[in-house]
Amino acid sequence: MYFGSDNTGPVHPAVMEALVAANTGFTGSYGADPLMDQARTQLREIFDAPEAEVFLVATGTAANCLGLACHCPPTHTIFCSPTAHIHEDECNAPEFYTSGAKLTLVGTDDKISPQALARAIEAEGNRFPHGPARGPLSLTQATERGQIYTLDEIRALTAVAKSHDLPVHMDGARFGNALVALGCTPAEMTWRAGVDVLSFGGTKNGCMGVEAVILFDPARATEFQLRRKRGAHLFSKHRYLSAQMVAYLADDLWLTTAKQANDNMARLADGLRKFPGVTFDYEPAVNMAFLTIPSPLAKRLKAEGTAFNIMQGSPDTDDAVTIRLVTDWSIAPTEIDRFLALAAG
Repeated sequence: MYFGSDNTGPVHPAVMEALVAANTGFTGSYGADPLMDQARTQLREIFDAPEAEVFLVATGTAANCLGLACHCPPTHTIFCSPTAHIHEDECNAPEFYTSGAKLTLVGTDDKISPQALARAIEAEGNRFPHGPARGPLSLTQATERGQIYTLDEIRALTAVAKSHDLPVHMDGARFGNALVALGCTPAEMTWRAGVDVLSFGGTKNGCMGVEAVILFDPARATEFQLRRKRGAHLFSKHRYLSAQMVAYLADDLWLTTAKQANDNMARLADGLRKFPGVTFDYEPAVNMAFLTIPSPLAKRLKAEGTAFNIMQGSPDTDDAVTIRLVTDWSIAPTEIDRFLALAAG
């Protein structure tokens, strides 16, 4: 029973079959393959954005950093949450790919408020030429704590950014999970709400390793292509990225797997609420939950071989332990029930 992360799960069979099917004959390289044309068309249709430019890379870090670098000179700063992946988990890659832009952390939680953003923006950009200029806002949807921004919240945040002529980036590593939870359209959650560039995740939701960068402003396309090549993220045998994305989008597979992952978390959370001493730090909105459990429970679950992340405390010494649980699309309901049975002792 593995609840460590959704990036450790298997590749969806449809995606694997697409890779096998693509593995015949010869085709154009570096993105000049027919499958890339198909993926580009699919994403433009899904986002109702016929002019958008679409590019594929293999990792979320590459998608975030290359997308941001197209909107942020080295003299500027990027506004983001203290828990944002670009801050906590990308080893200064945003600074590297922007050639030195700063990260300015906004607020103290995983969700940024318009008021905190306004204060952070006002505090920067007023020390010319000694301090950084104001740069993009980066939002994570769903957040690193499993919360989601409502459409009104996204619009309020982008309005603050736009009032200062700042572009908006969205880290959508779990974009599908958030979209299913909100029940809106991709366009409503992105460009219609003021988002300029999106990192559209596939790896955490059933793909082997592919992310799309969607530039809603096509004028940024040339710069992205140059930065992707210079940054060593332009695949020669690009068809294997394209094949994954085509299969991921076909017949709304990406929405199906996102819903499965979310439903798995809902089943798991409903079961855990019945145990005394279990409290959720945030109400799970997608396929991720942070919760505090009694240390004997954590110790028993670990002893039974279940896999999850301990975020704070120790099962051996503390009265309570904060853990993170993440459900993948592929986890069977019987596995969730088995986990709950072990928790019951």
